[in-house]
Amino acid sequence: MDKIHCKSAKTAEVRHPLDPLTIEEIDGACRILRESKDIGTLPRFPFVELNEPPKSEVDAYVDGQDFSRTAFILTLDIATGRAAEALVDLRTNNLASWKELKTDHENGHPPIIVEDFFRAAEIVKADLQWRNAMVKRGLTDSEIDLIQVDPISPGYFEFEPYKGRRILRAVSYYRAFEKDNAYAHPIEGVVAVVDLIEGKVISFFDDGRMVPIPRKQYNYDSETLSPARTDLKPLEIVQPEGPSFTVDGWKVTWQDWEFRVGFTPREGLVLSQLGFRDNGRLRSIIYRASITEMAVPYADPTPQHFGKCAFDAGEFGLGKLANQLELGCDCLGHIHYFDVPASDDLGNAFVMKNAICMHEEDYGILWKHNEFRSNLSETRRSRRLVVSFFATVGNYDYGFYWYLYQEGTIQFEAKLTGIVQTAALMPDERYEWGGMITPSMGGPSHQHFFNARLHMAIDGTGNSVTEHEYRRVPIGPDNPHGNVFKVSSELLENEANATREADGATGRFWKVVNPNVKNEVGNAPGYKVVVMPAPTLLADPGSSVYKRAGFASKHIWVTPYAPDERFASGDYPNEHAGECGLPVYVRQNRSIDNKDIVLWHSFGHTHVCKPEDFPVMPVEYAGFTLKPNNFFAVSPAMKIPAAKPHGAGSEGLPKCC
Repeated sequence: MDKIHCKSAKTAEVRHPLDPLTIEEIDGACRILRESKDIGTLPRFPFVELNEPPKSEVDAYVDGQDFSRTAFILTLDIATGRAAEALVDLRTNNLASWKELKTDHENGHPPIIVEDFFRAAEIVKADLQWRNAMVKRGLTDSEIDLIQVDPISPGYFEFEPYKGRRILRAVSYYRAFEKDNAYAHPIEGVVAVVDLIEGKVISFFDDGRMVPIPRKQYNYDSETLSPARTDLKPLEIVQPEGPSFTVDGWKVTWQDWEFRVGFTPREGLVLSQLGFRDNGRLRSIIYRASITEMAVPYADPTPQHFGKCAFDAGEFGLGKLANQLELGCDCLGHIHYFDVPASDDLGNAFVMKNAICMHEEDYGILWKHNEFRSNLSETRRSRRLVVSFFATVGNYDYGFYWYLYQEGTIQFEAKLTGIVQTAALMPDERYEWGGMITPSMGGPSHQHFFNARLHMAIDGTGNSVTEHEYRRVPIGPDNPHGNVFKVSSELLENEANATREADGATGRFWKVVNPNVKNEVGNAPGYKVVVMPAPTLLADPGSSVYKRAGFASKHIWVTPYAPDERFASGDYPNEHAGECGLPVYVRQNRSIDNKDIVLWHSFGHTHVCKPEDFPVMPVEYAGFTLKPNNFFAVSPAMKIPAAKPHGAGSEGLPKCC
């Protein structure tokens, strides 16, 4: 097996303004804040991260120069619900700013922390109403103790008892033993609402239907699934001379690509200063790329399920829920792992081992032509660089994969797996709000929406976006044979008119271009945005879900860069009533022509559950691609060398491709 390279987060040296906070910086920032401010009797630290310096400062930075260094800290006192944002200057070791936050449906609440899950479950299990409901369903005390209580984000509804309170909704699942797959045994019709500050159940619902608890086990551990098939032969990926990439701190160089790796507790993986070296000149493409949000709304209107619409980034933190990746399971080949410095909810720094995986993959044919007239045959194989991480948010697991290709293409792919939400059914009942997954259970139909924030920088900061469609030309003087079609082009001049949807019938696509530059054929260099024409948000526009997840109502949004517009769902979506994030940003109707712009792309997967999704759903995919369009004079693919034959009997043979 190839050697694994790891970056030590404990000994990392800060050498660039965008380097993530080190362990020492995290501990120091939290200590300075504790010493400088009254942060409550039971303080928690949901987010601790680098406060990225202004883009102008980063762009002007030269190796060896001094640069600013500031930590952003979000605090929450779980005794009172009091919350605040702090900036700590790590150069002067002083508290630079302190801002108390309002926590209500107009401003939202700090995200849900891991501690909340355990506290909510304990509160529910101690509640007499809930325990009586379990007894009514025939469960003994020992069985009740094994029940899995899943606290879910509450969303926002016009329920007076909930307003202004820090709450979670909780649903329950039976388990026959501790490691039993609880999602195979939903306890239908029972919902508890927990006030996390008061530490009690403030609302309890039992629909009284007494739906039988499904008892058949659907477990997925290796022992349960054995015997596994035995006809798979080893498939090894080796690079005996090592990888083609180099890593210098958080900077990566691969082929002609250069970029910086970052990580935040909300977004997870961040790529910055992504550029391509073209004939010796480094050309910028994207200043910063990340997934700012994902929302998962469910389509079951019953009391147990209607409130389910998790904002996995803004309400929980994708980076905080990152997995430790394992060689041979999550990544194959010659792997470089990045260890990420992080903070727990108490403000203690620790190392997230193997949080980011980077490796190369063979990707089939890059280009090929066989010219029979001259007996000339040339083929080149494609290779891509993969930078990824995985996060587990409750029942679902999500992989976030950025791919860079040798000919200049950039691709993002989300991999969706894990366990679907389940609903128990009465005998012989057909599930109305989704698909049947077992004879006694249905899976609610739902959607997964991601939002990518792409701070574009095609050959600099003056960028524009154009929209294009393929259009049929009617037979006439200019098209006498009826074979002509054309490509339309429309400049998107302001952000209010740049909220766009994909259309597979017309092949609608977008280009980000630099109008200040012309290439050899007289066109502006750019990148084509290729998206999946999947459904946008299907909830009714008047619904709470639609108001809160408005970013998912369009595929494309374009805004001028603004430092405080960082997230598609706004700063704090937890219990926010809506009217925040992208739909609000674009109401300013600012110019986006030849500006420093951000392109936001919302994309996802609409899921109607089926038996093949259970007990664990095989990976579903969603994503997008950015392809060079007039960016290069000649494709970089022409520089790729021919492969050499290998294997038994290959000595002395000419190149194979």
